[in-house]
Amino acid sequence: MTVRVAMWSGPRNISTAMMRSFGARADTVVVDEPLYAHFLDRTRLDHPGRDEVLRSQPTSWRAVVAGLDAGPPPGMAVQYEKHMTHHLLADVGRDWLAARRNAYLVRDPAAVVASYARVREEPTLADLGYAQQVEIFRACGGPVVDAADVLRDPAGTLTALCEALGIGFDEAMLRWEPGRRTTDGVWAAHWYASVERSTGFAPYAPTAREVPDRLRGLVEAAQPYYDELAAHRLVPAPDPVDNRWTGPSRT
Repeated sequence: MTVRVAMWSGPRNISTAMMRSFGARADTVVVDEPLYAHFLDRTRLDHPGRDEVLRSQPTSWRAVVAGLDAGPPPGMAVQYEKHMTHHLLADVGRDWLAARRNAYLVRDPAAVVASYARVREEPTLADLGYAQQVEIFRACGGPVVDAADVLRDPAGTLTALCEALGIGFDEAMLRWEPGRRTTDGVWAAHWYASVERSTGFAPYAPTAREVPDRLRGLVEAAQPYYDELAAHRLVPAPDPVDNRWTGPSRT
């Protein structure tokens, strides 16, 4: 049976490193931000490499879902879909989410906004994707992991995540070869330089979260969404029972 994992993350997170981690599994094929072209086509935003992205993927969300539902190549048991939550626009149907094991990668809003402010002056709440994450979580359930927990304890947090997804942890997830992948989106040239140099998760290094005064209201707006998700985050513990996700379930 094919397991389709949809990992929903906001920007300025470790989503690409998580994709590398799952891509290191011998039984897994990864799909990189399949709704990106649809998002750019509908919003008309001018992102780096926009034209390349639009040529590389379907701009119809229905075509994207049809491709995802076709499943991975023979011999692959897991399809890991890296999704940016802000790509899930209002016009995108939601029924296809029920066929996936949805999971959520979250990060403290102050850290996200402080990082985002260095590359974009005026991010909005919609750009951060927290509201979309909560929408999916409330409808579909699924495990939540915090980026800080992944970096503090990659093996423990990934073990808990894999158990919650029903796929079993693989030690190969902790290390990978540097370089670009054929599964990377065409936007890798603009965004993936640090990940391409990596061979594993970076050590956790808390940094000062210097949020500009003009963006403090954005952090406050995002905080309740993050808090709702973080309340259900998986925390590694000696007893495997404690690693089980305790949020709402979908049958």
